[in-house]
Amino acid sequence: MNEKDPAQEQPTSSNDVDSTDAKSPAVSSIGQGLAAAAQRSGLGRVADGSAPNGAALLEAMGGIRGLAETILPGLVFLVLYTFTKNVPLSLGASVGVAVIFTVARFVGRSSATQSLAGLIGVAGSAILAILTDKPENNFVPGFFIDAAYALALLISILVRWPLLGLIAGYLMGDGVAWRSDKRKLRPMQLLTLCWIGLFVARLVVQLPFYFAGNVEWLAATRLLMGVPLYASLVLLSWLMVRSVFASKRAE
Repeated sequence: MNEKDPAQEQPTSSNDVDSTDAKSPAVSSIGQGLAAAAQRSGLGRVADGSAPNGAALLEAMGGIRGLAETILPGLVFLVLYTFTKNVPLSLGASVGVAVIFTVARFVGRSSATQSLAGLIGVAGSAILAILTDKPENNFVPGFFIDAAYALALLISILVRWPLLGLIAGYLMGDGVAWRSDKRKLRPMQLLTLCWIGLFVARLVVQLPFYFAGNVEWLAATRLLMGVPLYASLVLLSWLMVRSVFASKRAE
């Protein structure tokens, strides 16, 4: 009877499991979908080797129009409510600005997905605030969105599929191979943690103003912790992804 050499018995490693999971059509579909979304947002310039200069960062933020669509509805609400304390007027003007941007997109026959989503969000928040007669409830949907993003990103880290790595992997043509390389996996986990920090920080800072009914400061911090922090993290993500996947691009 021939006995098996113990050295020939190779136990299944975590990498083997990971490689099996990586071949899952669902994982591939999710990764490609996230990468496509990043490509449309302008972050695709990471993959073509573009330097993260001001113009490239502005494009990644959606351009001047995209920034205006993001900032102006909230800014209009803040200014009008601060000086008038008129909730219907402030909310109506905010929704009106979002409507103008959406109509302009349709008239110009450009992609209206972002502006339409923004309009739905602004209108839904305004309706909630008016129906409850509490202007601070205009910001409640945003709280749930931030919490949902933070939770999804946290879960992705716990299951060792950090979403920022999944996006970067398909964006940089690396697929899911980065998961078997600790030099890539760990930075992507760290980057995903940074994005979790953004969403958690918003909740930590803004929820006390919400419960205190301080609408002016709530609106102001919502704006200040919106585009500025988002732009900073986009730049950090850009630099980190370029650095981590530099060897892949050079091949």
